[in-house]
Amino acid sequence: MKHQDPLEMVRSAEAIPLHDMSVGERIHRWARLLEEHDGSVHALDRIEYMAPADRRAVRGPKTPMAVAYADPVLRAQGLSGDTLGEAMSFFELSDNDAHRMFCDCHYSGTMTGAGLAMRLRRHADVKARGTLFQRLARALFGRPVVAA
Repeated sequence: MKHQDPLEMVRSAEAIPLHDMSVGERIHRWARLLEEHDGSVHALDRIEYMAPADRRAVRGPKTPMAVAYADPVLRAQGLSGDTLGEAMSFFELSDNDAHRMFCDCHYSGTMTGAGLAMRLRRHADVKARGTLFQRLARALFGRPVVAA
C-alpha cells in the first residue's frame, strides 16, 4: 500500500457538484477530460453503416465514451455506461451528432483528445444559442419557435 500525504489527497480531490449539471456543463466537462487524457483516443469505425441498435452498443477501451465514463463526477450525474448509446442519451446527442463527432471517416485516423474537445465545445455552444433560424425568430418575434 502506497503512503499518501492527506493534504495532497485533499488538494488533488475534485468536488462532485451538488447540483444537477446542465447538458452544456456535462459536455464542457467531457471536453476538459479529453484534453487532459493521457494517451490516444480512438474514433469509432464506420458507425454510419451500423443498425441503430448495434451503433448504440458500440464501446471500446480508448473511445471518447470510455474517457467520460471513467470520470466519477459524470457517473454521479447519471452517466450509466461507456457505450455510444449511453453517451448519446446522457449528452443529448443525435445519431448525426454522434457520427459527425466520433466516426473515423471524419478523422483520417488522427482523432485527438484536444481536437474532439474543440468539436464538443462548439456543439454545446451552438446548441445553447440555438440555430440561426431560432435566433432570428427570437429577434424578430420575441419568442422561440417550436419545431413541430
